[in-house]
Amino acid sequence: MSPKAKLFWPACMLAFGSDMATKLWVVASLGFADRIPVIDGFFYLTHVRNPGAAFGLFVTMPATLRITLFVGITLVAIAMIFSFYRRLAPGDRLSALSLGLILGGASGNLVDRIFRGEVVDFLHVRLWGGYQWPDFNLADSFIVVGVALLVIELLASEAEARGGPAGGDDGVSDEIVRHGSD
Repeated sequence: MSPKAKLFWPACMLAFGSDMATKLWVVASLGFADRIPVIDGFFYLTHVRNPGAAFGLFVTMPATLRITLFVGITLVAIAMIFSFYRRLAPGDRLSALSLGLILGGASGNLVDRIFRGEVVDFLHVRLWGGYQWPDFNLADSFIVVGVALLVIELLASEAEARGGPAGGDDGVSDEIVRHGSD
């Protein structure tokens, strides 16, 4: 098994499995709209359902159209993830880990959409000034972490390609070297 596969598949299974397990626990243990304080005033476990996308987008769209749209978009995203994964170098571990987390999270929310028609969300965070972040789940968290890792890797490889700190830049400006000291 390649180094990338050793990270991709376990990350995917961890993300998918933990998302499914926590959603099953929430549905079995909490009544709809229940809230359990974990850190009172800041973090709660809840039981809510989101028929829409992030931040409740498309919630008013007819259910059949909405589910078809979300399932279709997710299947396209999954196909893209596999396409990106196949193109990775065998040793590209960080990208493989990132794509595995994204695939696991996307698959978890896909299962919810197919079997429930909506996504179970259960993590609720209150921020300063009474602002409340929209409820989310582990699948959402894995997707965000996976995307963030891909962005970090992209920025690091861009810096390295430009000869930045990762590429051994000695701090001497090209402009000074070209013009010398006049």
